[in-house]
Amino acid sequence: MEKFNWNWRRLLSLVILGAFVVVLASCNDDEDPVAVPSLTLAAPSFQGIVGANASVQVTITAPGGLKELTVLKNGAAFDVEAYTGQTSATYDLTYSVESLPIGTVTNFTFQAKDNKDQLSTLSTYAVTVASKTIVTVSGIINASTTWTADKIYQLSGYVRVGDDAARSGGTNITGVVLTIEAGTVIQGLSKTGTTPPGTLIVQRGNRIEAVGTESNPIVFTSAKAAGTRNPGDWGGVVLVGRAVNNQSANAELEGNYGALHGVGNTPISSPDTDNSGTLKYVRIEFAGTPINPNQEVNSLTMGSVGNATTIDYVQASYGLDDGFEWFGGTVNAKHLIVYRGLDDDFDVDFGWSGNVQWAIGIRDNTLADQSGSNGFEVDNDGGGSGATPFTSGVFANVTIIGPKKTSDVNIQDNFQNAAHLRRNNKLKIYNAVFTGYPNGIFIDGATTVANAAADELQLRNVVLAGVENWGGNGYGSVATTEEQTVTGLPFGTNTQNPQLPRGFMFATTANISGASAQTWFKTAAYGNVLEDKWTDLGINGNVFDLGTPTFTPSANSSLLGKTNLWNNCPNAGTFFDKTVNYIGAFGATNWAATWTNFDPRNTAY
Repeated sequence: MEKFNWNWRRLLSLVILGAFVVVLASCNDDEDPVAVPSLTLAAPSFQGIVGANASVQVTITAPGGLKELTVLKNGAAFDVEAYTGQTSATYDLTYSVESLPIGTVTNFTFQAKDNKDQLSTLSTYAVTVASKTIVTVSGIINASTTWTADKIYQLSGYVRVGDDAARSGGTNITGVVLTIEAGTVIQGLSKTGTTPPGTLIVQRGNRIEAVGTESNPIVFTSAKAAGTRNPGDWGGVVLVGRAVNNQSANAELEGNYGALHGVGNTPISSPDTDNSGTLKYVRIEFAGTPINPNQEVNSLTMGSVGNATTIDYVQASYGLDDGFEWFGGTVNAKHLIVYRGLDDDFDVDFGWSGNVQWAIGIRDNTLADQSGSNGFEVDNDGGGSGATPFTSGVFANVTIIGPKKTSDVNIQDNFQNAAHLRRNNKLKIYNAVFTGYPNGIFIDGATTVANAAADELQLRNVVLAGVENWGGNGYGSVATTEEQTVTGLPFGTNTQNPQLPRGFMFATTANISGASAQTWFKTAAYGNVLEDKWTDLGINGNVFDLGTPTFTPSANSSLLGKTNLWNNCPNAGTFFDKTVNYIGAFGATNWAATWTNFDPRNTAY
């Protein structure tokens, strides 16, 4: 019996050992995990007229052996390609654009399956029905040329009008003129791989002549389909000239993309009258992509541009950075619109000394930049030095509409000032109205305050208005004792608004000439006015809303019918139309009618 038990135990041990060996062998037979298939499309999209051939190659990688590729057209079966276990393959799609309404998008979706029935992520190729033939432009335009309205031009990477030997890898090409016909559409392609975002750069000594009409404007916009465009889809329009700045003869715009500006190594005889061409009846939409981290292109960037250049009737919409930025130069401008950009509406630096009449900035309460968003942001230079020439240009007839329409509208935390005047600048702002920002005006820094005290930084006939019941002071905060001297303040119980951001009429501006900023602002000879709320000014509330705004004030608006309006504006020279008798960008006539677009995201080009 004992022997039997011993044999039984021995047999049981052998069975257990065998089972362990089988399990171990089974574990060893398990294969290592295999990566799922992946797809790479040669291009993400195509635009073409009816009958054009769209083609794209799909590269497939399948470490587990490729079994099949499924292709859908707008979600319905289009093609299934079978494979025999290859680890890599290609598939070529060719499609003739069908007769569909302009702007229609046909989506082809690809998905690969391997021999283990693992699926790749979906990849989509979008084909848009275009109204015109597409012409892709890249590199350097080295001879004068004309872009015609019967085509759409797509900018791929940096497209340079002429070239500049001072840039890395550049050569000296001047005298090139790019002429763009009225009604022409130019689209900027987004950055792909090593190809930079589509950006048009008019190099020093060359010109752009983009002259649209009120009924047939020229449009620079995103290459993406209607409904899918976003701020920063492409670079922007860059003009660099040979006028003076306070940095150097060969200053380079931020981003290091070869846009050098300034008088150069061999200055022309009259740098300030340099001519970079004409932009008239032009729209620039969805520009501002970062060239490098925190180094964006503006919708329209002007570096040392001279005053023989014409900038008139230009709308910058949904830019990821500033609407208009001047880096030095003497260029003048009229009839400017910034619509729902992210950073600053009007940014002025490096000694710009030109003139602007009729300008408006309108914000979106959800769109602000991490660096802080302002109506105006003005510097002499980045360090606030005394470099000459000083930033001392003149703006007149300006309207700044901030993001805050009513006290219950939440706004993005990064909104700051209607006007941030800082770093030793000497700007002049005449006949303007500011409203809807957490802070009204911020004269920032001792040197800038000194310039205001010396009457070198000037605010004349400026109306600064709060928002009804936004805190106690119209700017989200409890009204200070001095703010309470404004008629109509404090609002309600003089409480603080519960949501950030909040501010004050004059932010934290220091005393000017021994008195508060508010006292300085209200100097009788300056003609400035503090209003507790914008609704008392006859401004139509739809300027804060999506859609086409009503720009003209009501007939009884206090902004209209002024007399002797220009008598206290000593630096308003002959450039300005001084028959204008209203404060702000608009009187009874809407100069923004017809040529503008306030819904560019959904426009089929």
